[in-house]
Amino acid sequence: MSRLGRHLPTGGAAAAEGNGMRSRDPVSFGPQDPRYASIVPAHNRRFQGTPSVISVARSTEQVRRAVGDAVEAGLRVAVRSGGHCLEDFVASPAVRALIDLSQLSDVYYDPEMGAFAIEPGAKLGKVYDTLFREWGVTLPGGTCREVGAGGHFAGGGYGLLSRRYGMVIDHLYAVEVVLVDEAGEATAVVATREAADPHHDLWWAHTGGGGGNFGVVTRYWMRSPAADGTDPARLLPPAPSRMRRRTVSWSWDSMTPEVFARLVSAFGDWAERNSGPDSRGSQIWSALVVPHKSAGQVIFFAGCGDDVPDGEELVAAHADQLVAAVGVPAVFDLTEAVPFLDESNWAGEPTGRAKNKFADLRKGFTQAHIAALYRQFTRTDYTNPGALMSLSTFGGRVNAVAPEATATVARDSILRVYFTAGEWMSADDDARHIGWIREMYRDVFAGTGGVPVPGPVTAGSYINYPDSDLADPRWNSSGVSWETLYYQGNYPRLQAVKRRYDPQDVFRHALSVKPAG
Repeated sequence: MSRLGRHLPTGGAAAAEGNGMRSRDPVSFGPQDPRYASIVPAHNRRFQGTPSVISVARSTEQVRRAVGDAVEAGLRVAVRSGGHCLEDFVASPAVRALIDLSQLSDVYYDPEMGAFAIEPGAKLGKVYDTLFREWGVTLPGGTCREVGAGGHFAGGGYGLLSRRYGMVIDHLYAVEVVLVDEAGEATAVVATREAADPHHDLWWAHTGGGGGNFGVVTRYWMRSPAADGTDPARLLPPAPSRMRRRTVSWSWDSMTPEVFARLVSAFGDWAERNSGPDSRGSQIWSALVVPHKSAGQVIFFAGCGDDVPDGEELVAAHADQLVAAVGVPAVFDLTEAVPFLDESNWAGEPTGRAKNKFADLRKGFTQAHIAALYRQFTRTDYTNPGALMSLSTFGGRVNAVAPEATATVARDSILRVYFTAGEWMSADDDARHIGWIREMYRDVFAGTGGVPVPGPVTAGSYINYPDSDLADPRWNSSGVSWETLYYQGNYPRLQAVKRRYDPQDVFRHALSVKPAG
């Protein structure tokens, strides 16, 4: 069968392809079923959906049938793979049919496609474990092992190895998507990065367009663009045996405004000098973690794979430069090398109520940004050790790709900033935590209307960290739309793809792509 423009049939052949002989019907049930209460809750417990029906699908055909049944019944559809969406896109009260992909989770080599097949319900931990144990390869994805591949890949996907190997979607060869046409019929289509593929634009939309926009992804196929041959061990980036890491921390008590400014400025300066696609520094990663002062310490990490030439020296030079710039004694300084799959290389993500924000930067923070950060993270009227900013180096091979080549437009950013108010359990605390993170973000980006408007320093946001506040004029007074903040010049093309492949706007949420026209 040709790899180009394959339409899967709506009968039993689709159910069997790539998934084994499985029932053609998904397992579906409603609120009275004893399974309902365990499956409905999302990772962000601020949002609790009440779908009329949950369909657990284990094959493309089961997804197709679940989507078709929901559309025929006039039910609003949402899809969940890992359940880590930060907003209510899946758990909105408007969603009446929830398609659960957690059991559609295989990771295997597909010789017909000459690529690794990864199903959307596979959590990142399973993806990394399987690729590493069976073939010694990896993908440059995120560090939270419990996140599902479905949404992570669709939004672009990045992690510690992205400066060296690019985004996850820079290795995307093909994607299988269940779509709904103008007549309301659900069909499955495979779209590839081959220029001659009639569905090439659908592939493009899944290289950073974000989940829940165009259809239901039922498989990704991954193969690096420059890879050739049939040996699976040579088709994706090689995984390192160990990760070298340097960790340095300073007491918040030593962080005067001047010291803090030196630390954040020095980190940004290093990123500006070392984030070109072919720079030696792009072989290593680093992050500056600034929690609220009540947590006690500010922490710096830097690292690389043990297969990076002179990697140990590169990491040491980066850390030593920062230590010298700070000018106050560190309270902790450790250099180590740990196995690639060691749990210390991966981040935990506790379940709870949460609110998060994000920004991309083309340059290091300005002094005005840094002063606002210091004000907000040393506030005495708000104490929360779980509140933090993680400022991570970006760029490198990510920036070797043109912004229009994929839907991921952030191809000139050198830093990514993640803000969180942590996790809390009671709704009674929502106002306090959400109020702080909103005020903090607005203060930091006060010079651009309270949001990171694309410009000389800031570069918008990242759809895998969705923030509905960007569509709210109370928190975005910049006059720049949320569509521009997330997609910039790529949005019109995404709208055209939406018009062609989801003309009825079946797949939608608070920040979904709107059809053109």
